[in-house]
Amino acid sequence: MQLYNTLSAKEREQLIEEAGQDRLTISFYKYAHIGNTRIFRNHLFINWNELEVLGRIYVAHEGVNAQLSVPAEKFEAFKSHLDSISFLNGVRLNIAIQQDNKSFLKLKVKVRDKIVADGLNDTSFDVTDKGIHVNAEQFNDLIDDPNAVVVDMRNHYESEIGHFEKAITPDVDTFRDSLDIIEEQLSEHKEDKKLVMYCTGGIRCEKASAYYKHKGFKNVYQLEGGIIEYTRQVREQNLKNKFRGKNFVFDHRRGERISDEVISNCHQCGKPCDTHVNCANEACHLLFLQCDECAATMNSCCSEACMQTVALPYQEQKKLRKGKHASNKIFKKGRSEVLKYKR
Repeated sequence: MQLYNTLSAKEREQLIEEAGQDRLTISFYKYAHIGNTRIFRNHLFINWNELEVLGRIYVAHEGVNAQLSVPAEKFEAFKSHLDSISFLNGVRLNIAIQQDNKSFLKLKVKVRDKIVADGLNDTSFDVTDKGIHVNAEQFNDLIDDPNAVVVDMRNHYESEIGHFEKAITPDVDTFRDSLDIIEEQLSEHKEDKKLVMYCTGGIRCEKASAYYKHKGFKNVYQLEGGIIEYTRQVREQNLKNKFRGKNFVFDHRRGERISDEVISNCHQCGKPCDTHVNCANEACHLLFLQCDECAATMNSCCSEACMQTVALPYQEQKKLRKGKHASNKIFKKGRSEVLKYKR
């Protein structure tokens, strides 16, 4: 019985091209109390592998978080399987605004301590005791409400390229960092202000809403389905779009354009730009904003030093990065002294 991915990304990419079929990029999450996470993880992998589902899925005792790609012709079968699982029956699916058949190239289902890393040791609050969900129209009204404070629960590299009007955008590297900052900034308004939160698909602000209720905030709201669902409702219902720029997404696309505005700049030359790239030097892999001109000039690297590295033979590059770990730079994310125009 196959329980793990056996194909390389390149092999899977070739199969997708040969199939010539459209795929849907989908995300969903659900906070729930899962007992045996290993059995549940294996159940998902076995069933989804048969449906040619690809993606990155986390399972924990607190629930499931999934970002995946499924063949369009197998969507109904995939949905039927979700509905066969009691706590996932009818779960909201966020379908990507911009589709890409190669958004994911492997199926990875992993057991984690939590589906959203929060750094909290506080187990006294119930993640299912969430705040009030609001739709796009209600969220627009709250943005204009003088008694509401709208907070972006994402990290700095996400909000840098796009955010809602009037939103507080904490300059943080992690979700955990934002929890303390927001509580401190709004500590005097736990009873008289409406705390309104949003994130990419809803998973972070849903946990945050339960946390802030636990911390004594009386009026806690969250944008249901996050920016992805907001955009769908705005377009379908012809509502005013109050999101500026691009929505950062966690697959190889790295962003979906929501409005025509470019609110950020190239980290190397300063010209308007909202295209995230990873440095071509695999020993660095820094995530940053780079325009086409700088990509050509810098050979898709973040610095002169990295340009010199990628000019070396591949085997020599491998030797140089052996034993080194660069993951903190991958999403820590534009925090480098080599980036002259980083905000």
